[in-house]
Amino acid sequence: MLSFPRGPARARTMTCPAVLAGALAVFGLAGCTEPARTSQPAFYRDLGSASARVDANEARAMISAYRMNAGLKALTLDPGLVEAAQQEATAMAAADKPVQAEAVKARLARSGQPGAEANLSAGYRRLAEAFSGWRDSPQHDRVMKTPDATRMGIATAYAPGSKYQVYWALIVAP
Repeated sequence: MLSFPRGPARARTMTCPAVLAGALAVFGLAGCTEPARTSQPAFYRDLGSASARVDANEARAMISAYRMNAGLKALTLDPGLVEAAQQEATAMAAADKPVQAEAVKARLARSGQPGAEANLSAGYRRLAEAFSGWRDSPQHDRVMKTPDATRMGIATAYAPGSKYQVYWALIVAP
């Protein structure tokens, strides 16, 4: 028991659990404050505008975590693959339709990227949506989980008057 003097002749007693509960309440309230967010997380940002770009580092982190949960290696961003992904996304936006992954893989092999795999899609406005769509599609999921992949590139392109508006290209390679 702890005693706290109260007035000249009286003492107030308080048990240790009560003191502990009071201290925890004070410290607990101090830990409840969080700095205000200045922007939306990158994986929820709407990419439906000409100036919007997918955050490649955020995409790499998301896909790498997914791979690691499956027992695979994390990926690194490869500037050459990011550039190739941007070219593919831009071409799809200009044509107003997704292209076949096989054609992209053949182009990549001719340019010195043999063994590359690609996810090409359209219509997803956010990284989180694209990732979920790819994860839920066996073919796209297989690409994200390519066992020997160590590098990746990802890009989007926006075509405001098109059917899909946002076009995506993810390329993974050994």
